[in-house]
Amino acid sequence: MTLRARLKQPGIILAPGVYDPLSALLAERAGFEALYLSGASIAYTRHGGPDLGLLTMTEVADTLGLIRERVKVPLIVDADTGFGNALNVMRTVRLFERAGATAIQIEDQTLPKRCGHLDGKTLVSPDEMAGKIKAAVDARNSADTLIMARTDAVAVEGLDAALARAERYLDAGADMLFVEALRSDEQMKTALSRVNGRAPMLANMVEGGKTPLFSARELEALGYKIVIFPGGLVRALTRTATDYFQTLRQTGSTNAFRDRMLDFDELNEVLGTQKYLALGKHYDSEAGKK
Repeated sequence: MTLRARLKQPGIILAPGVYDPLSALLAERAGFEALYLSGASIAYTRHGGPDLGLLTMTEVADTLGLIRERVKVPLIVDADTGFGNALNVMRTVRLFERAGATAIQIEDQTLPKRCGHLDGKTLVSPDEMAGKIKAAVDARNSADTLIMARTDAVAVEGLDAALARAERYLDAGADMLFVEALRSDEQMKTALSRVNGRAPMLANMVEGGKTPLFSARELEALGYKIVIFPGGLVRALTRTATDYFQTLRQTGSTNAFRDRMLDFDELNEVLGTQKYLALGKHYDSEAGKK
């Protein structure tokens, strides 16, 4: 089933944030029906730095391609601002679509952009962003590749202006909407009511961010169709890794951490090592027949 078709069915889609093939593989194994490739999480893990617009189009595309080699589940991809103007957006959409994106998210911040839950954001005009969305729609090869419009205007221009922008982006052809950093469930209800069923809405849950944390079930009851937890894994990993390194340094061993780790064989089972080895033997035997 395509993501477009799934969005027309009942039930919310819970999409965890991933940032590399291993995290995507683990999420797929856990049974999630879609994944969110988070630009912030790529920046955190690939550069060890913050989400301040330093990530490039090719870095995201490279990561996306590697993930698509390992998983089949739909991938919602954070394309930041499209990495430039409308012409850059067209190139981004074509590149990401070829690399395996199922949905491509574009936001209305200026360059350099920053995390949606940081202060100090600035925006392009609604006209410029509408042009970017139209360019994205025109650039995609398949109608099953969804274009998601994100607006960061709540923090800059207020809720009413943000929702007016969202409606403008829908008119430009966006398939999905993402109104970032809503401050309360009342704002969320207002946003959902304003869109009035014209397009699926995505909720972004950021631990410690500006939007209150809700469960997928609670967000479904409000009317959302997709919820992402884009940076949750990185925050969990950072906490666990900090504890791991402290334990290793203090004790000189991993023994005290063994119950929180996979051992050698368990990790290889997750990675499918034996399948790779068997496949190699198959082709070795085929080569030997010649």
